[in-house]
Amino acid sequence: MSSTTTTTTLELGRPSLLGRRGVLDWLFAALILGGAAFAWQRYGASMDGYERGILICAVPALVSLGWFWSPLRLLSVGVGAASLLAIALYQRHTDSFGADLAAAETVFWLKYALSSQSAILWMGVLVFMSTITYWIGLFAGRDGSSAAQRIGSGLAWAAVFMALVGTFVRWFESHQIGADIGHIPVSNLYEVFVLFTWMTTLFYLYYEQLYGTRSLGAFVMLIVSAAVGFLLWYTVSRGAQEIQPLVPALQSWWMKIHVPANFVGYGTFALSAMVALAYLLKSAAPRSLWTGLVAVPGALLAVLGLFLVAGNLTPEVAGAVGKSMRMLGVCVAIFAFTILTRRTLNARTPAPELLDDLMYKAIAVGFAFFTIATILGAFWAAEAWGGYWSWDPKETWALIVWLNYAAWLHMRLVKGLRGVTASWWALIGLLVTTFAFLGVNMFLSGLHSYGEL
Repeated sequence: MSSTTTTTTLELGRPSLLGRRGVLDWLFAALILGGAAFAWQRYGASMDGYERGILICAVPALVSLGWFWSPLRLLSVGVGAASLLAIALYQRHTDSFGADLAAAETVFWLKYALSSQSAILWMGVLVFMSTITYWIGLFAGRDGSSAAQRIGSGLAWAAVFMALVGTFVRWFESHQIGADIGHIPVSNLYEVFVLFTWMTTLFYLYYEQLYGTRSLGAFVMLIVSAAVGFLLWYTVSRGAQEIQPLVPALQSWWMKIHVPANFVGYGTFALSAMVALAYLLKSAAPRSLWTGLVAVPGALLAVLGLFLVAGNLTPEVAGAVGKSMRMLGVCVAIFAFTILTRRTLNARTPAPELLDDLMYKAIAVGFAFFTIATILGAFWAAEAWGGYWSWDPKETWALIVWLNYAAWLHMRLVKGLRGVTASWWALIGLLVTTFAFLGVNMFLSGLHSYGEL
């Protein structure tokens, strides 16, 4: 009886959520509130009601995230300070409309670090360096916390920092081109690949800290490096870094929330697939791995071959098929390498139970946000095109992605799906998601053709 009473007293004596906040927590909250007040005072007259609402909601959301995961506090303050420094450097050089963007070629810090293009290029370099050092650490250390892996983690944080600085500065730059051109940079493939890069990396870094292991960085940063590689190719071949006016369908406040929510899904689905790869290497029979290496790419090559023999292909589509085959070849080579070195890798990666739990949590988070994004997209479609659903190729494939992960979660929660089968499903789910994200833009057309390659 006394034991029960004591326990109850201890529970009642726990401080409240706000009472557990320290000085740094409240200082962070004050900084966020002060920044929002400055933005309201400076730019409030240019905002519509929806934008003011987003700004108001962003304050408690960002404060809560910083309180929930302390590394976000330093990241937020650092990104804000660097972005404001870049804006101040731009505003020292003005033209008839506003800041002169030509200063990005003459001012040292803008040219080499803080202009949007410089920051995003730094993001790419840091992602590649992080991936390499994670792999070095994976082969060099057995405890999951070698010096190289710690460096890889730090480089990943630096990549997120530069990606966010590039995003915010690009947002400012777009408003300096013309009054009707400024927009949040999530409107084309170049911009959303930057979004995918930092968001996937940031989710991985959270799980890295949560589970206390850095050994999965080598796997997850591979998919991030692939995204950066595509981004660099897209920049060089298409000049995609140039800021363009929004097409009419994108001139909506819905874009500000639909696209980021969508890419939480894409990022966490990609993360779960790479964790699934680590699980398969640890738990699947070697014969099944080699069979999958042949069967899955073989099926994809057959589909790509159908496009080639379909006739009347435009040069752009034929080129896209060729690029897809080359990318598939690289993926097969990487998968084969991991199979050949699986004994060494398995000695360094976490237990299967941890991998399975991480894969489930990543898919659950991604599915929740992807569901929200799909609903928001339907409202946006009703506003832009007059109907909630039109079976446009992008919408159709978004539904296929949603059904795929809905079925995965259903089978796990109801039927207890675990292990190798769940991992193969998650890995193949990445291929389905990639086609919905890129394949539709490469091979199909529709109302979302503004995002084509």
